[in-house]
Amino acid sequence: MSVLAVGLSHRTAGVDLLEQVAVPAERVDKVLSDLLQCANVSEALLVSTCNRVEVYAVVEVFHGGLADVVEVLARHSGQTTATLYDHLYVHYAAAAVEHLFTVTAGLDSMVVGEAQILGQIRLAYNAAKEQGTAGRVLHELTQKALRVGKRAHAETELDQAGGSVVSEALADAESALAGLAGRKALVVGAGSMGGLAVAALRRAGIGRVVIANRTRANGARLADSLAEYDIPAEAVGLDGLAAQIADADVVVSCTGAVGAVVRHEHIAARTTPLVICDLGLPRDVEQGVGELADVTVVDLESLQRRLSDAPSGQGAALAARIVREEVQAYLAAQRSAEVTPTVTALRRRAAEVVNTELLRLDSKLPGLDSGVRQELARTVNRVVDKLLHTPTVRVKQLAANPAGAGYADALRELFALDPAKPDVISGSTVDGERE
Repeated sequence: MSVLAVGLSHRTAGVDLLEQVAVPAERVDKVLSDLLQCANVSEALLVSTCNRVEVYAVVEVFHGGLADVVEVLARHSGQTTATLYDHLYVHYAAAAVEHLFTVTAGLDSMVVGEAQILGQIRLAYNAAKEQGTAGRVLHELTQKALRVGKRAHAETELDQAGGSVVSEALADAESALAGLAGRKALVVGAGSMGGLAVAALRRAGIGRVVIANRTRANGARLADSLAEYDIPAEAVGLDGLAAQIADADVVVSCTGAVGAVVRHEHIAARTTPLVICDLGLPRDVEQGVGELADVTVVDLESLQRRLSDAPSGQGAALAARIVREEVQAYLAAQRSAEVTPTVTALRRRAAEVVNTELLRLDSKLPGLDSGVRQELARTVNRVVDKLLHTPTVRVKQLAANPAGAGYADALRELFALDPAKPDVISGSTVDGERE
C-alpha cells in the first residue's frame, strides 16, 4: 500500500470552485466515512482550509484509489469528476510525502511561510483519528510532517515574517483606510481565523473590537483577550449584524458557514469607507456587496491575485532544503523498515535450526549433563548471532538507499523465506510494517 495525495488549492483552482469543494466542519466526518468505505482506500485524512482541499489516503492501487477519492469529492461538492480532474493535483508514494512536508512547512500556502497550516493539519489528523480513518501509516506520516513543519519554522526566517492570509487581508484594509489605529473593527466568527484577526488588529492599534459569533461565549473569550491591552471589546450574537456593521470601519468575516453571512441588507448607505475582509470558504460575503458605495471587499480571490507572484525569500529556500532532507530521511527509514519482516524471519529460521539441532543432541546424548547442555546452547546461539549480525545490519543499511529494494528479496530467495508467512507479518514491529 502507498500514500496518495489528491487536492485542489489556490494554485490550481479559482475561489469559485474551491468554495464548492470546501468541506464544512460539520461534514468532515461524513466525507471521511465515505472515503473509508471505498474499495481501494484503507486510511484517509481530509484537509480543508481557506485555500486548499486535500485528501491523503492509503490506497491498494493507484488508479483505483484515485478514482475512489475523486468520486467522493465530486459527490460531496456537486461537481462532475471531469471538472475536478481539470483542477486536481495528484501525488503518489514519495511525491505524496514530499507534498505533505511542503504543505506543513508553509511553502505551498498563499502566504508563503504562514504557520497556521500546522494547526490545520493537526486538526485534520485529530478529526481522522476520532473518526477511525487514520491508521498507522497516516499517523506516522502526519506526525513526521508536523515535526518537519516545526523544524522549518524554527531553523529559518519563515517565522520572523509572521505572515498569514489574515495579516495580508488586514494590510490591504489598512492601505484602503489609511491606517487602522484608533478605528472600530467587527470580527465575525470566533474560530482560529477569528483569533488571528483579533491579534492582528491589536498589533495594528485598533481602537475598538466587536466579536460576533453564533455562540457568544466563544466570542467573549476573544474579547477578554484584549482586556489586558486596554482595548475595548465585546461579544455579541449574529442577530444584530446590521447595527454592528454600521458602526464599524473594518469587518473581518471568517465563519466557515455554508451560506452568505454578510448580505446587502446588512449594509446601510454610508458616507465613510468600509472595508470587509471576507476570509471564509465558502465566501461569507454576498456577491455584489463590494459594488456598494464606499464599500471595499478584500477576499481570497483578490489576495490570490496579489500574492501569486510575491517573492518567497531566503527563508523559504532554506525551508525547502529542510523539506528535501526530511523527505529523503523519511523514505530511507521506510525502505529500511520494509526489510525488518525479512530479517525477523531469518532470525526465526536460525532459531528453529538451533532448537532442532539441540533436540537431536538430546536424543543422541540423553545423559548429557544439564550444565554442559546449557553451555553448548549458549555457544551455538552466540555463533549464530555473530554470523547473522553483519548481514542483517547491512541489509537494512543497503535497503535504505533508493536502489536497495532488491536486498530483502535476495535474502528471502537465498534462505527460502516465505514473505507471506503469517508469523513473519505478525512478528513485525511498528517500524517494520510495510507502507
